[in-house]
Amino acid sequence: MKNNCYSVIIAGGKGTRFWPLSRARRPKQLLKILSNRSLIDETAERVRALTQSSRTLVVTVAEQVDAMRKELRALPRQNFIAEPQGKNTAPCIGLAALEILRRDPDGVMIVLPADHWVANVKTFQQTLKAAVELAVRQDLLITIGIRPDYPETGYGYIIKGKTIVGRTATYQVKRFTEKPTEAAAKKLIRQGSLWNSGIFVWKAATLIDLLNRYQPEISARLGAIDEAANGKSLGNPNPKLRAVISREYKKMPSVSIDYAVLEKAGAEGKVLTVEADFGWSDVGSWAAVHRMMHKDAHGNAGNGRWLQLGAKNCLIHSADRLIVLLGIENAVVVDTPDALLVGDLSRSQEVRELVDELQRQGLGSYTIK
Repeated sequence: MKNNCYSVIIAGGKGTRFWPLSRARRPKQLLKILSNRSLIDETAERVRALTQSSRTLVVTVAEQVDAMRKELRALPRQNFIAEPQGKNTAPCIGLAALEILRRDPDGVMIVLPADHWVANVKTFQQTLKAAVELAVRQDLLITIGIRPDYPETGYGYIIKGKTIVGRTATYQVKRFTEKPTEAAAKKLIRQGSLWNSGIFVWKAATLIDLLNRYQPEISARLGAIDEAANGKSLGNPNPKLRAVISREYKKMPSVSIDYAVLEKAGAEGKVLTVEADFGWSDVGSWAAVHRMMHKDAHGNAGNGRWLQLGAKNCLIHSADRLIVLLGIENAVVVDTPDALLVGDLSRSQEVRELVDELQRQGLGSYTIK
């Protein structure tokens, strides 16, 4: 890969999807739930062959910067960019684009969420190399579309347009659709649609231009930050620059990069998708973890010490105590020192709502650390 290519790892999770194991100060990306390495550590390792540590940036909220630096000690200190508050993905990716342009006006960004799982790392890397070549050659926005394994209702889908001639399976993006019903997801799969992985490739300058066109409010605030930085790194701001970032961030809308830029650019034929099949999941729920883990003959899987008697299709996570399941089915059991979750595995997407309810009931301390 050319030395003007940068990896940008988005790591601003709030720690709600995997409660009680995840908390605000211990978000999903820091958990070791699929191996003995955290999800963000695995993400950084996957891209190391593409961009090396010196060109790998992490964007996260200010209260998680220290934890991220501790987890990814190989990355330079100035490669961690702190958001004063979470504003969804458009502002944080725009902030990373400013830092890359400061380092290299021709810089190319590989944007990756911190908490994904990938089975075939070599194919993943080959796919991203092809996407970078496309972004450089055609000056377009590139998405990585995953060939679906099943009708997932928690993912967004990419509807493919015309085929782009080349070495890889590449298509114009016709449109995006978010979180369909199961029936609609089955229809999308029959039509050849792809999962939207949330992995993107583009020139930093291209993104800034399109933010200026489609999101003038975000663009203006980023411009004020860039002017205040005056060539200094956003990963090591002095108090004055930090105050400007905080002030301008408060004025930005909270909006995803998909809605802010990709959907609008796609309608104008400016977005391509590279179809990929490298074994992927966004690890979005306890049910997703269960799906990826090795299971016993009865469909049970777990971490820690556990025993089942007549239990079927269950997920268990216990760091210390022995968990025994007797004759239950389709359950998730997560044991931590101060909280225990027992629930229907098929409803694990609702854990976010459970965290909100804890806040409403005055039990918010159980969601922090």
